[in-house]
Amino acid sequence: MLVVGAGGLGSPVLQYLAAAGVGTLGIIDDDEVALSNLQRQVLHGTDDVETPKVDSAARAIARLNPHVEVVTHRMRIDPANAREIIRGYDIVAEGSDNFETRYAVSDACFHERKPLVTGAVGTFDASLTTLRPFERNAAGESNPTYRCLFPEPPPAGTIPACAEAGVLGALTGVVGSMMALEVIREIVGFGESMVGRILLIDSFNMRFETVRYRWDPHNSLNGVVKGS
Repeated sequence: MLVVGAGGLGSPVLQYLAAAGVGTLGIIDDDEVALSNLQRQVLHGTDDVETPKVDSAARAIARLNPHVEVVTHRMRIDPANAREIIRGYDIVAEGSDNFETRYAVSDACFHERKPLVTGAVGTFDASLTTLRPFERNAAGESNPTYRCLFPEPPPAGTIPACAEAGVLGALTGVVGSMMALEVIREIVGFGESMVGRILLIDSFNMRFETVRYRWDPHNSLNGVVKGS
């Protein structure tokens, strides 16, 4: 499986999936480890500062479970390369901190028919959902795409990234762990999937809420399950 981002969310995702014995873990990230990020990027340590996150993550996984094969992609995923990269994996977990990456990954997963577990965090809030828009639900309707939930990215500069706004390290740990759990649930197939549901977390008041959402025929991907 592929994990997009080896930072605050990617760290616990990678740790728990490696510990669970997922056979192959792909990691894509173009950034280096920074000292100011270690409060939330717990896969890395002070000795890893200024080294590529994918290399630091690979070493940490090898220490945790040497039987896991790690494939590193030191690059930024974008609309031009996303489909080619994602095509080689069975499932994707995305925990990036920018909208360009989220939309590139979710669009590519739609076209390549790959399940996507995606999480996002703000200063005190977070969300988590799973996408399988290439399948239909029990009522015969197309499952929603990411663009059914968020049709277009917000204008540049309107929502600050984690590095600008700040985020609680423990919150990324909670959400990343839940992402890993959702990946395992998707692989094994137990419980009610998060497809068509989004978990909203308010850590300021410690509130959790699950909201259902549906396929939108007006989304820019047209909500069409190709080949079905």
